[in-house]
Amino acid sequence: MITVTGYLRRLGVDAAAPSVAELFRLHAAHVERVPYENLEIWLGRPTTVDPAESWRRIVTGRGGYCFHLNGAFSLLLSRLGYQVTRHYAGVQGHGASPGATGNHLALSVTGLPSDGNPGGAWLVDTGLGDAIHEPLPLVEGDYAQGPFRYRLRASEAEPGGWRFEHDLRGSFVGMDMRPEGCVMEDFLDRHRHLSTSPESSFVKVATVQRRDAAGVDTLTGLVLKRLGPEPVPAVDSPIVLERRQDYFAALADVFGITLDEVSGAERDALWDRLWSAHTRWLGDRAGV
Repeated sequence: MITVTGYLRRLGVDAAAPSVAELFRLHAAHVERVPYENLEIWLGRPTTVDPAESWRRIVTGRGGYCFHLNGAFSLLLSRLGYQVTRHYAGVQGHGASPGATGNHLALSVTGLPSDGNPGGAWLVDTGLGDAIHEPLPLVEGDYAQGPFRYRLRASEAEPGGWRFEHDLRGSFVGMDMRPEGCVMEDFLDRHRHLSTSPESSFVKVATVQRRDAAGVDTLTGLVLKRLGPEPVPAVDSPIVLERRQDYFAALADVFGITLDEVSGAERDALWDRLWSAHTRWLGDRAGV
């Protein structure tokens, strides 16, 4: 069973009629309480792009990446009465070409006009990791959220679509999304690649991110970092979690991931994989 009540309880909000203010509240609560993470890959537990499966995992205390987070969130918004559309999209790292490659699921919500957005269409995306904290109006322009600066404009790679340009300090460069709607089955091949291919960044690096109004917490492998309004050495300097107990404590304390459903043997195997990956990373940095 999946219930709206259970999902809203995870977000710490109550049910309310659709509105711009309520959409903002839901989005902010989601990125603050449901982390972006790919630990199921590192635990060796395959997932699907089924929004109902993602919903159940979120309600029981876990997160996911875009297919999971936006898939479940779109289902929640629909059940709450919002006009939500799923979009075939693509996120690009440094040096990658723009375009919707299918490595990202984006969302839009329509029918909610405001003074600053009379058209009533919004970019809604809880699956961008260290990016937006609240929805952005689908209106070309520059936007500020906390310490970060974003830009929305027409996509050159996807006619009629939109391009989101991330803050210069972000973990990726930009995202393009197609204008038309899509279905979750459109992402099956990309999800299979991202979750199983040795060439996938998700397979190569364990990542956990949590956005809040003031910044973002990121755990990349065993390196924990807080990015906020300005460099603060005691906070923003990376911390390497070299002890098993420190890693799992950070998961729980910073990201709310307790892994209660994970056995001791699975935790041991996860730590061994993480430590091996960290050792390889150190070797690559040293040129060994």
